[in-house]
Amino acid sequence: MPGATVVLDGPGPDDHRSATANETGFFQFGGLNPGSYKLAISANGFENWASQPITLAAGQFFDVTGIKLKIESSVTSVTVSASTEQIAVQQVRLAEEQRILGFIPNFYVVYDSQHAVPLTTKLKFQMAYRVSIDPVSIVGAGVLAGMNQAGNTPDYRQGAIGYAQRFGAAYADGVTDIMFGGAILPSLLHQDPRYFYQGTGTVKSRLMHAMSAPFVCKGDNGKNQINISSMGGDLISGAISNAYYPEANRGPGLVFEGFALSTGGRMVSTVVQEFVLKKLTPAAKNRN
Repeated sequence: MPGATVVLDGPGPDDHRSATANETGFFQFGGLNPGSYKLAISANGFENWASQPITLAAGQFFDVTGIKLKIESSVTSVTVSASTEQIAVQQVRLAEEQRILGFIPNFYVVYDSQHAVPLTTKLKFQMAYRVSIDPVSIVGAGVLAGMNQAGNTPDYRQGAIGYAQRFGAAYADGVTDIMFGGAILPSLLHQDPRYFYQGTGTVKSRLMHAMSAPFVCKGDNGKNQINISSMGGDLISGAISNAYYPEANRGPGLVFEGFALSTGGRMVSTVVQEFVLKKLTPAAKNRN
């Protein structure tokens, strides 16, 4: 141990000496009188070491072995601090890894509700944008357009042009809903657009928690609030659709009908989220 302090105590008052170990950890005492000696060695960050008595005869050269310095026993505490924004960025990064069956986005659910922090405006828009451009969202709009084509709704024409119109309408519905309900309104109203998984308690309490999610949300201040963001997002998205839906599929009545269907769909999806989807989301399971 380079720099270690070595103290030698011998039988006489003149046999007290000290030395410093060199760069290779070597030390040596010469010209000692016969008798019994003890070594004490100390080094910064290590516990002191003391030898058993060493008896030297006249003319003897003694090589001390078995010297072992243990790391000093002490309790060290390290305090790591980060801003709320830094924590939120990390939590969103983890949320964006959550995919049902490994490929379907499941970003808007918080499985560790106890340690969740509020999202910044930037993060709310980031999450909405990521969902909007996700390949699964685009493919989903394509599948919905095909189903609507088969059901001849909305009242676009049939054929490739009609399918393209239905695809555009389905995708626009999804984008306006997620942008208004998941980013714009939550930013203006300081509400959190995510679903906070309960995971514990009775089946009834979890069911009530899930079914109330479309109507009650958590504010950025941590308190429960009326979920104006989600409900308002559905209504605004429905109103905007009047700009591109056929005339027969426009009007306040259809907007509120779409709102009721969306709200019912959200209630079903949050119940499934609470009881099923965590088991099918590998990233969430691996963090437990």
